[in-house]
Amino acid sequence: MKIAFVYDAVYPYRVGGVEKRIAELSQRLARRGHEVHIFGLMAWEGPSSFTREGVHYHGVGKTCPFYTEGRRSIREALYLAVKVFSPLVSEPFDIIDCQNFPYLHCFPVALAAKMRKSHLVVTWHEVWGNYWSEYLGTFGFFGRMIEWLTSRLSDKAIAVSKATRTDLHTLNTHMDVTLIPNGIDINHIKDVQPSEIRSDIIYSGRLIREKNIDLLIESLVFVKEELPTVRCIIAGDGPENSRLQNRAQDLGVSDNIRFMGFVRDHDDVLALLKSSRVFASPSVREGFGIAPLEAIACGLPVVTGDARKNAVRELVNNRTGIISHPSPEKFAESIILCMQRNDEMREGCISFAADYDWDVITENLESFYLDILRG
Repeated sequence: MKIAFVYDAVYPYRVGGVEKRIAELSQRLARRGHEVHIFGLMAWEGPSSFTREGVHYHGVGKTCPFYTEGRRSIREALYLAVKVFSPLVSEPFDIIDCQNFPYLHCFPVALAAKMRKSHLVVTWHEVWGNYWSEYLGTFGFFGRMIEWLTSRLSDKAIAVSKATRTDLHTLNTHMDVTLIPNGIDINHIKDVQPSEIRSDIIYSGRLIREKNIDLLIESLVFVKEELPTVRCIIAGDGPENSRLQNRAQDLGVSDNIRFMGFVRDHDDVLALLKSSRVFASPSVREGFGIAPLEAIACGLPVVTGDARKNAVRELVNNRTGIISHPSPEKFAESIILCMQRNDEMREGCISFAADYDWDVITENLESFYLDILRG
């Protein structure tokens, strides 16, 4: 098969769950004999197109800021929409797998697919629905409308979580939605050695509003009352970074938190996970959560908040962590309990994660694509 993935961010030049998913699936599909292309904004130096590990990369335009005042940039979404059509329509593909974010590019991608008689699949990482009003205020109506229209571009869709699949069926009752979750590289994770930097609690991910890192910082006030020397690592960067560091200072827990910034080598992130005891995932909105799943594979129980749009809840059960009431006091209680139970939960966590190996996910995706081509 000749397959194209379309998303604005390209791994490893941008690091996030969606781009990581595309990279892992692309490399494995290429090793299985398929011709795989990735189209996105160019965040690298050198030629706009190149081939690495059997995957063809195409920068459709220069990268630009993804966030404006802590929100996804509409200008960036428009720019991608303008730039992506010409490269895609220039050659035929059997499958075009277009990620639903940041929405506007999905329309020219659908047009290119129709013109070249390619099969379009939209992979949905989240459905925002009424959250658009909270995110854009008065303009939330336009976000909901664009999301609704996007759900009509293809009758074949992939959802990365059960929650997203349910929301998609609500958005478009006629859509054929297949669940193909994100994954992890189990064997690679096993080979990584623990870091010399030890911690009790760790968060790894973008520092954006939806990740709700305030809840973690505020909960540390209560954790510190019982464990004065508690150590927390926050690994990641984003528009909330400076504000969160100031928040930790104001609450008197800055000495207990180490802000690592962006950790470029992903193996270093895995090593930090293996040297910690609990992974905190306080997100109010999460499409899946590769970082929490990696933590589980490293043997860490996960504490996550009980928010409706938080799909990390699908990864958490009595073997793998606690779904906590999203208040600082309750979140702190859950963290302390998981710290106390870390040793007894470790094997259950590792066993649970085995079902999410990228090799298994790739086989499922390949079968899904082939079924589409067979009609």
